[in-house]
Amino acid sequence: MRLQRPTQPLMLTPLLALALAGCASAPTASAPARTATADDNLNAVLWVQRSQEFETALVSLYRGAISQLDAALADPQWDALVPAERDNAGEWHGLPPAVILDIDETVLDNSVYQARLVRDGLEYDDDTWADWVAEQQATPVPGVVEFARAATERGITLYYVTNREHRLKDATLANLRALGLPVAHENVFLGLGMDVADCEQPGSRSGKLCRRQLVGRSHRVLMQFGDQLSDFVHLPANTHQARDAAVAGHGGWFGERWWMLPNPTYGGWEPALFNNDWSLPREQRRALKRASLRTGK
Repeated sequence: MRLQRPTQPLMLTPLLALALAGCASAPTASAPARTATADDNLNAVLWVQRSQEFETALVSLYRGAISQLDAALADPQWDALVPAERDNAGEWHGLPPAVILDIDETVLDNSVYQARLVRDGLEYDDDTWADWVAEQQATPVPGVVEFARAATERGITLYYVTNREHRLKDATLANLRALGLPVAHENVFLGLGMDVADCEQPGSRSGKLCRRQLVGRSHRVLMQFGDQLSDFVHLPANTHQARDAAVAGHGGWFGERWWMLPNPTYGGWEPALFNNDWSLPREQRRALKRASLRTGK
């Protein structure tokens, strides 16, 4: 109920005014105000959870991808793997179709986990992450179920190339199935650290080159979806130069063969701002990020 202001001024007798003045000056005990510690991720997580702009951006993206599926299927030259990542060049045109999707923030929304970190003043760690995955409470990102349905209706197999560890496979697949997302067979989950025969992963073990190659050996890859550049192509280093080169070399594929989802909460772009040195104290990392701001004059 909204209180109304009085329409006429309230007249006080001198005695009543004196009494009220005494009450106003009397000291009162109050609980100290709690001030939340500033967190770099607060607005990012709230944008993902609460903004209509985030929801409609993802729905638009996945609907745009649906509109390209028939053209991709009809064109025998259509391939979403860069030539350098194919080890069966010239032999993939007649293979059955597949789509490669990252999982986290591409298929499953983990913003509840991120919100807990903001609430508790914590940062990501493997144990709390594993606990979250075990809950199987991640929800589908907007638009992905609609896309998955359209792809499977066309006979396209979805492969989940993820940096979730293999030990999280069962909980992850159960979460996907519960949401109505297709799991054609157990091997559509290609997790972090798995060995791929006849493929050597350069650089970080979190790279996905070998796992993309594995899908490409048995399928024509029509599209790739992710929220990080490394979900689409191998980066020789997580530097601005390497990231810029990847976009410059393959930028024409985005919105056709490659579909990048927005993720403001985390990603390779962030450690690139502090030389990938997560051992630095949080405040020092924040200072280096602030120094990277483009402020003009």
